[in-house]
Amino acid sequence: MEKPYLSHIKSPKDIVDFSDEQLTELCDEVREKLITVVSQNGGHLASNLGTVELTVALEKVFNSTDDSIVWDVGHQCYTHKLLTGRANEFDTLRTEGGISGFPKRSENPYDAFNAGHSSTSISAAYGIARAKNILGKKGYTIAVIGDGALTGGLAYEGLNNAGRFQKNFIVVLNDNKMSISKNVGSMAKYLRRVRFMPKYIRAKERIEHVLERVPVVGKPSAKAIRVIKKKLRHALSHSTIFEDMGFHYYGPLDGHNISDLVTVFETVKDIKGPVLVHIVTKKGKGYAMAESRPNVYHGISAFDIETGEPKTGAIDFSFVFGNKLCELAEKNKKICAITAAMRSGTGLDRFSTEFKPRFFDTGIAEEHAVTFAGGLAAQGALPFFAVYSTFLQRCVDQIIHDVAMQNLHIVLAIDRAGLVGEDGETHQGVFDVALLNPVPNLEIYSPTYFSELEIAMDFAVAANNKPVAVRYPRGGEPYKPQDFQVTKKHYQFYGSNNSSTLIVTYGKLFASACKAMQILESKGVSVCILKLNRIKPIPAKALDLAAEYKNIFFFEEGMATGGVGEHFLYDLVKREYKGEYKLTAIDDVYVKHAKVDSLLKKLGLDENGIADTVLKGLQSKGGE
Repeated sequence: MEKPYLSHIKSPKDIVDFSDEQLTELCDEVREKLITVVSQNGGHLASNLGTVELTVALEKVFNSTDDSIVWDVGHQCYTHKLLTGRANEFDTLRTEGGISGFPKRSENPYDAFNAGHSSTSISAAYGIARAKNILGKKGYTIAVIGDGALTGGLAYEGLNNAGRFQKNFIVVLNDNKMSISKNVGSMAKYLRRVRFMPKYIRAKERIEHVLERVPVVGKPSAKAIRVIKKKLRHALSHSTIFEDMGFHYYGPLDGHNISDLVTVFETVKDIKGPVLVHIVTKKGKGYAMAESRPNVYHGISAFDIETGEPKTGAIDFSFVFGNKLCELAEKNKKICAITAAMRSGTGLDRFSTEFKPRFFDTGIAEEHAVTFAGGLAAQGALPFFAVYSTFLQRCVDQIIHDVAMQNLHIVLAIDRAGLVGEDGETHQGVFDVALLNPVPNLEIYSPTYFSELEIAMDFAVAANNKPVAVRYPRGGEPYKPQDFQVTKKHYQFYGSNNSSTLIVTYGKLFASACKAMQILESKGVSVCILKLNRIKPIPAKALDLAAEYKNIFFFEEGMATGGVGEHFLYDLVKREYKGEYKLTAIDDVYVKHAKVDSLLKKLGLDENGIADTVLKGLQSKGGE
């Protein structure tokens, strides 16, 4: 095959006969492509650069359409996409109508399982392997999981079950010493120790070589030899935790030595029972900027390749949250901060330095983080758990059972609430409100502007005997009308006092509603806007005033079912509201990847969509 290779590769079968030299050249070409496209479209760079050789080796060895490679989290699947027929459309990565930044079964038959959240690969791959066994299907099943994902409890649930499987099942541990932030916890320490155990590996090989040559005579002798082998392996070679769980262990191996990777993957294909291959990689490999700052280049917006600098870098809500929390912690010694491996992403860098004894990184373990926060609160501390909305989904049971049911005062700082754009279905922050709304004795605030976020945090600290959630969007402040004044009230009316038409919304959509009001005024239609700052419980006085309007239009950047708009109508009905009510929200669909502005337009939640909905609603009823 002529160079460059990528344009000629339609499936993994095309690299089966590649020499080690060709594979190395292919890896170089892949890295160049990754850096070029991500610099233009944004995306997950460091994690993909670190897994190039690993992916190429897997695709070479496991090249049948019957084989299944399951990627944990999925943000390292870019090389996989390039080698499975998507090289010619890779420039569309994370763009509207283009290929996703994560594995998608609907996108390509080589994507074995959808992913976007951590620690799922072993459980999913084990299910795939079991199904193949039940249905008589051929093919290998491989789960690729990072050391960061091993901080998630689901990974151990999968290992615990898969360790007793007597058929071929392969787990590849990609150990790059990172999740998004630097890895923490006992497993990180354990893997550091294993990385520096070459004597253990050589001793194990020698012992097994000798034991295999011990003569066996009869069944009793065979049983005795098996027992001796087991005891000798444990005593002399100090088995790893993975072997104790039932896995054959190979490693640690250089994850950037393509020849060794191909050899070991060919070897483990013939082993019956579960196998764990431990490889060590460097996150950001091949791009100096990403190697030196892998946390920054884990997920990055478009950037300049020469300087490595992002093309946008304004102050955002995460930054404001982190600074405000430091101010609060200076005054209140009970305040603690918790992150689940997202220190930088949630704006907690400064807190982690200035209040180190009160800062806790649990690793990728959101469920543990919430229950841990509950334990802190039970003894009088005031924990803030900063977490992306999409990852909050993982700990709903802990919020209900371990916090809210006990009336414990913790604060859920819900970052990336609402639409996040190019990361797509797995990352849109549109479920948190609907999930939290049914939880008794829990308050939710949804600020629009930086100063409102700070006010909401003050309210959260002042709350007693209840959990509080403060949700805020990704990025910077949206549009603010010049005559709009921020208030400390839980709601605010803005616009015409003489109108019979009311727009109700909260969070970032207030900016769209204000622009829509200007459009409507230009068409001779006057409206008033009710801005909810606290969305649970909905302020009773706001509902009383809203019930006086003839036409109410509610707009929500979240799920319609279980959302605030649905609850608002329920409360109006209890007040025997007789007017017209229309809710516009996300209606029973998953929102795909595209720029946020484009998504808002498609959903009818931008200024033009809001104005059109109001105009059509009024026209259908004969005007105001």
